[in-house]
Amino acid sequence: MKFGKTIKLFLIDGDPNGRISCELSNWSGKAYKIPRIKIKDCSDRDDLNSTGVYLLFGKDEAGKDLVYIGEAESILKRLQQQLTQKDFWHETIVFISKDENLNKAHIKYLENRLHDIAKTSNRYHIDNTIIPTQSSISESDRSEMEEFIEYIKMLVNTLGHKVFDEKRELKNNQKQDLFYIKAIRGAEGLGEQTSEGFLVLKSSKAAAKVVNSLTSSLINYRQKLINEKVIIDKGEYYEFPDDFIFSSPSAAASIILGRNANGLTEWKNKQGLSLKEIETNNK
Repeated sequence: MKFGKTIKLFLIDGDPNGRISCELSNWSGKAYKIPRIKIKDCSDRDDLNSTGVYLLFGKDEAGKDLVYIGEAESILKRLQQQLTQKDFWHETIVFISKDENLNKAHIKYLENRLHDIAKTSNRYHIDNTIIPTQSSISESDRSEMEEFIEYIKMLVNTLGHKVFDEKRELKNNQKQDLFYIKAIRGAEGLGEQTSEGFLVLKSSKAAAKVVNSLTSSLINYRQKLINEKVIIDKGEYYEFPDDFIFSSPSAAASIILGRNANGLTEWKNKQGLSLKEIETNNK
């Protein structure tokens, strides 16, 4: 069962684009979101000299989201070093303990687990060239660190990055309508609604060819998805090797069917009800 949480955000510089501290009710951890250009101003934050983990966020040359995951016994000192060592990042989110109970073994464990979670979620490219090694800690410490990780995931999302979030939002024990679409030319899709858009599930198939009337913007978008290997040429059809979130059900339907399509009427559940019928049903 999920319970409500109180998150306290403090604009350190009185500017929403400046430094932000973030605390969660009944949690000993603390987060900072710091723009790269504000690192030099952080000498006034004594707690940033403590042990913790940090995430560097930016874009790669192709404009894709990029993250580096690291740990340090002095967060501020390490961030100052990263100013000269890595130039892709424009902001960082760091996590420390308010009661200073994080030791070297703890942060190595956190670094490894966060790297694994980011890799599994497959939302951001990961800049780490070496997979962080996982430290050996006691069962009780491991339990505490896993709880710490859940709060890290929650706060990173709250502060604007979904690097650790699964694309499928609902768990197996929660009811969620799956929607289907099928047509000629090899098109066959499976998807579901999310708070970010419409999620097309892995192994869905897009038509091998498109009709001449498909709008130019969708033709260009489809080619972009092909170039980025979001859909892979299988000869008779294109396949989604991973889950992919579209901005709307119509965008998803058009790419899969290879023609202009209204996703609200094309996507249907097992009972044959369209997405539109379900959304407008008040029962």
